[in-house]
Amino acid sequence: QVQLVESGGGSVQPGGSLRLSCAPSRSTFILYDMGWYRQAPGKQRELVATITSGGNTNYVDSVKDRFTISRDISKRLMYLQMNSLKPEDTAVYYCSVVVAGNTYWGQGTQVTVSA
Repeated sequence: QVQLVESGGGSVQPGGSLRLSCAPSRSTFILYDMGWYRQAPGKQRELVATITSGGNTNYVDSVKDRFTISRDISKRLMYLQMNSLKPEDTAVYYCSVVVAGNTYWGQGTQVTVSA
């Protein structure tokens, strides 16, 4: 069974930072293609950042140079470091992993950016 648990969300002022963490249920999943999605109220879920099994990363244009996706294989955790946060970054953030061609998501963690 594929399970992902996100943590690290919260409320922050514009310009602030947060770091999200994702823990997969099976340690080997940390070596798979993983990513972060987000869904704002009334909007579709969008892909924010990905990291491949080979360690290559990719970002949606709106977060480039502000967000960094990474993973610590020894701790079996994936991260999303978010800097210079903007109100438009407010959303529920979901961790994802691709297993056998299927994408799985966690339950999500809320990120709220407001003055």
